[in-house]
Amino acid sequence: MTPRSRRGVAIVHDWLTGMRGGEKVLEAICELYPDAPIYTLVHDRGSVSPALERRVIRTSLVQWLPAAGRLYRNYLPAFPTAVEFFDLDRYDLVISSSHCAAKAVLTPGATHVCYCHSPMRYAWDQFPAYFGPEQVGPLRSKLLSPILAGLARWDAGTAGRVDRFLANSQYVAGRIRRYYNRGSAIVYPPVDTEHYRLPEAGCDRDAGFVIVSALVPYKRVDLAIEACRQVGVPLTVVGRGPEEARLRALAGADVRFAGWRSDDEVRDLYRRATAVLLPGVEDFGLVPVEAQACGTPVVAFGAGGALETVVEGVTGLLVREATVEAFAEALARMARARFDPAVIRANAERFSQQRFMTEFQAAVDAAVHDKAASR
Repeated sequence: MTPRSRRGVAIVHDWLTGMRGGEKVLEAICELYPDAPIYTLVHDRGSVSPALERRVIRTSLVQWLPAAGRLYRNYLPAFPTAVEFFDLDRYDLVISSSHCAAKAVLTPGATHVCYCHSPMRYAWDQFPAYFGPEQVGPLRSKLLSPILAGLARWDAGTAGRVDRFLANSQYVAGRIRRYYNRGSAIVYPPVDTEHYRLPEAGCDRDAGFVIVSALVPYKRVDLAIEACRQVGVPLTVVGRGPEEARLRALAGADVRFAGWRSDDEVRDLYRRATAVLLPGVEDFGLVPVEAQACGTPVVAFGAGGALETVVEGVTGLLVREATVEAFAEALARMARARFDPAVIRANAERFSQQRFMTEFQAAVDAAVHDKAASR
């Protein structure tokens, strides 16, 4: 049998079910490779940007499971098999954008560069936040524990399928070392500093505090809701997710749930916010940088990517303890503080899209060169 000739580039992304930080990175990668198809476990049509919807999108067997666009998280045990079924033999470069299973695709002979948003959180150190007894019930949590332990072993065991890891932060580079025993180059994600920019003169800071987040456990939106209630300040929550019903039950009259909003609407909220809140540990965190690009300070838990994007006392406040009391104290300080929007904006410009494009392309070119030299 004559082997098929190789050509071109393929991009693999875990799932396409909404526009979050990972999908914004994916958009930038797609700009660099305009002819590359996207392989993904599940595609909920219409859920991502027009630029992504226009691509050739090839899905896995998970797509055919009942209500996959909505219930895809329930099919997590099927992901290893599904991702290994992708036929990528024809490509000489495969780029995976991965926080779950995408990095484990089989790429015989091709150069495989993985842009790693994080090793699989729920399989490693965040099982209780996603699948603990309080989230899914005692029995289901007990049943899921060995399944996720097996996924962690699979996740580590497939790390060798990647030729070069690119980490989205120093924090994630540390996780890659810890769980995969691999080094990585750091390429910070792109922030659209042209779209997210300083407001016109006279814009009022009348929106109170703002959170823009998927409503999932590790984001700790509950902590921010309780802290705002304690201080007596209004909070707007932008986003949707499985935690929404629980969070609404916690919230008082001063909390507004705005659902998903367009980029223009989010930009308007950033510009009018007293501060944007980041109560959870983020691997990088695009939202704080988008807010800073609009000249808005951030109150963030002082761990993870926030340590690399928020300058204490200059572009925001870093909270050292993940407690309601610590956040409430920071919110009270923020309400009295004064920050220079131009200085905040300058910090965000370190993470521009053009910088990402240049660094990402250079890292991929180096990986391709090194693979060719090793043959």
